[in-house]
Amino acid sequence: MFDERSRYADVAEATVTLPDGREVAYKLRRILPPSASLPTLSEERVGAADRLDLIAARALGDPEQFWRICDANDALDPRSLIEEGRALRIPMPGP
Repeated sequence: MFDERSRYADVAEATVTLPDGREVAYKLRRILPPSASLPTLSEERVGAADRLDLIAARALGDPEQFWRICDANDALDPRSLIEEGRALRIPMPGP
């Protein structure tokens, strides 16, 4: 259902049967890990023209891994992390 690098790749799936008999597959809720439990790889300062995908590309080698930075910094909205000069924890890449 999701790419293996997606934040939802390891989330369990479930199905629901609709009143008309159709079965619909969906992902269960993703529970965020405690940020303190994520080992830190490095720290990056947000630059004037930075976006979270650019930071993820620089630090983790993959712009689609921006969500790992969100998890490590307790952010649900990636845009909330983009403040020039802010220090961001970059977590170790995981499975």
